[in-house]
Formats: sequence, structure tokens, C-alpha cells
Amino acid sequence: MKKNIRELKLSDLENILNKLEEPGYRSRQIFRWLWKERVSSFNQMSNISSKCKDYLNNNFNIQYTEIDKKIKSNDGTIKFLFTLPDGKKCEGVLIPENQRITACVSSQVGCSFSCKFCATGKMKRTRNIFAFEIYDQVTLMMEEAKKNFDNYLTNIVYMGMGEPLVNYQNVIESINYIVSKDGLNMSSKRITLSTVGVSKMIKKLADDNIKVNLAVSLHSANNIKRSQIMDVNHFNNLDDLRDSLLYFYSKTKIKITYEYVMLKDFNDSKQDAIDLAKFSKIIPSKINLIEFNSIENSNFKKSSEQITKEFISLLKKENIVVNLRRSRGEDVNAACGQLANLTDK
Repeated sequence: MKKNIRELKLSDLENILNKLEEPGYRSRQIFRWLWKERVSSFNQMSNISSKCKDYLNNNFNIQYTEIDKKIKSNDGTIKFLFTLPDGKKCEGVLIPENQRITACVSSQVGCSFSCKFCATGKMKRTRNIFAFEIYDQVTLMMEEAKKNFDNYLTNIVYMGMGEPLVNYQNVIESINYIVSKDGLNMSSKRITLSTVGVSKMIKKLADDNIKVNLAVSLHSANNIKRSQIMDVNHFNNLDDLRDSLLYFYSKTKIKITYEYVMLKDFNDSKQDAIDLAKFSKIIPSKINLIEFNSIENSNFKKSSEQITKEFISLLKKENIVVNLRRSRGEDVNAACGQLANLTDK
């Protein structure tokens, strides 16, 4: 059975072509055809020898992720259902906002964790998403940004389905392809990786010198409460998270963003704000407060406008940089925490 050549790393390709006694530059030529030009056939590779193309045709195929379905929200947000080469599905979101156009990509089919306020968390994790499949989500949404908004993609966030740091290798490879001159040539400063707080992997991110923005899904700075809504806190509690973030900042000097979904009568009290302010001060950071978006089989409700304003006021009194992220694409289940609606059907 032929293997999808896009699953190979550049080093794998180099080893194969060395055995064929192809020139050293050949692997990068092929790499560019696959990642920059996105050809669908080896025969389209005009600067590759016939002998090499015959070998590739006999041993490999070229497969891409495809758009299965797309739904546009009243606010312009577009939700995508992607079909991966093996038929598995995942979702992504294209978010236009002022001068920014952001692609929200998935790193797993389903999710390794079961956060109680998230629709994806209610799905079983089927598998990790390969680096090329993540890259494809970005390129497809890049094309859609140009088509729908006549503008270029400005930002990429790994905030879709799944936990990026438990699919570490594929996520980092996809980032390398995105920033490569032979790929999309985007700045790593425009990429944000979001995690529930897998401490060991946050430290690895720092050790590997991966210079992307880091967002931490915190949602409570109280261990008891956080454990009630986030399974990760049972084995990676706030003390573990604090240690890993201190380490990350000491190595990278990158400012952290904390994500905090406002849940009525659960994590929106004055004491919750005090706990959050205290935790956020351990390293330079900012806080994004998120409106809870309704999902099936959940008893949570979003905090009222008044409570949210008071919460923000308390944080600002502590000199915390805080933003309120309004829901985008909620009418098509494309908002934060809602990805699963199309995949489950």
C-alpha cells in the first residue's frame, strides 16, 4: 500500500533520496512542491528527474485535507468541517475581526481531556492530527479568507478541537512548516498555542525554544474548583502549572495569556477574582475573559453583564491587563467551546 508522502519529514525524504543517489538539493525541491505549491501529482514537479518521479509514483501518493462543509455566521465567522485523508473529521473556524483574520485550527479528532464546559471535551479522542493535516487546515482557511474577505490570514490559534501539547510532535512540525520559507513563511509571533496546562510539555516547549505565544486555559485559580471542571487538574494542579509557567517565562520571556470562561455562580465571585489576580501575577501576563457559550447537556450558564463588569473592575484594581472576548459565531456553534456539532453528525 502506498504511503502519503506528506507524512514524511524532510529528513526522511533526504534519506530516501540519498539511497537513490539523487542530488542533495532534491529533497528540498520536492518539499517545496508539496508544501508551498501544494501539487496533487508528482508529474507536476517540473524540475524533478523522470527517474525520481517514477520512484515516487510507484511508492507514494499525495493526499490533502479537504473542506466537507462550511457554515457562515451572522457576524461573518465561518465554521468548517474538514475531512482528513482517512475519512476522520475535525472542525476549524475563520474569524474576521477589525483588521485581523484568525484561523482557529484543531490538533486532535476529539480531545484527550474532558473539560465540563466544552463540547469537544464530551467527545472521545479518536486520534491525533498529523502535521500536514493541521497545515492543510491553515492553507484552506487562508484561501477562504482571501475569497470571502479579500484579505490575508493574519493569525493562527491552536484553540480548536484537542489538546495541542499531547500531540506535541505533530503540532511543532506543523508550526515549522507554517513559518518555513518553503511553507507559508508566517511569523511565529502570529501563532498562539493554547493548552489546558500540561506542565511537563510546557517546560519542553521552553527547552525546545519554540517561540510562539502561549495561552493557558485556566478557568479557576482554585484547585478544588478547577478539578471539578477540568480533569487535567487532578494530575497537573495549580502548583505544577505555576512551576512550569515560571520555568517557561524564565527561558523564553514570552508573556502568557490566561483564558478564563465566566461561569455563573461558579467562578465569577469576588474571591474568584482575587484568586485569579494572585495567580496571574506570578509572571507577566494578561487575562482573556470568555463568555460561556451554551453546549448540549450542560448546566452551566454565562455570567451576567453586571457580574462580569464587577469581575473586570476587581482585576483592573490589581493592575491586571484584562480583555473580555465576546462570542463570535455562536449561532452556528463556532464559538469557543462549541466545536463538535458538525463532527458528531
